[in-house]
Amino acid sequence: MQIDPAERSATVLAIASIGGHWVELQRLSPLFKEHDVTYISNTRNMDTKVKGSKHYYVPDANKDRKLDLIKCFFAVLRRVILLKPRVVITTGAAPGLMGIVVGKILGAKTIWIDSIANVEKLSLSGRIALKVADRVYTQWEHLSNDKIVYSGNLL
Repeated sequence: MQIDPAERSATVLAIASIGGHWVELQRLSPLFKEHDVTYISNTRNMDTKVKGSKHYYVPDANKDRKLDLIKCFFAVLRRVILLKPRVVITTGAAPGLMGIVVGKILGAKTIWIDSIANVEKLSLSGRIALKVADRVYTQWEHLSNDKIVYSGNLL
């Protein structure tokens, strides 16, 4: 189900779980200055943190809470369908991975940036994103390969 680029309402959809993932995503925000960016996180009332942009809440989820994963997935699905972004970018975790999956299905460019905290290997969500995302970035050169891009310290 590809969406005509002319019908897309958001240029960039930036998704992250609250905490370190959110902080890392916010560090990327200068890159979005020239774009219409919308944020999604698993915390309410973040509008003051993303001044000039829209923010939407989705329920928190993780691999140990299966019902919450389903709720989160449908909330992300709804937002991606309504926003029709050109690009979905995330620093993780579960909501971001879901955004990557749905964005890819709907024809958006998808970018996963694995957390700087993942020194030994990609995160579980990052390893799954590797199978779906257009680009997967790591913060550590020794983790790069033909599928995982290292472009220096992004965060």
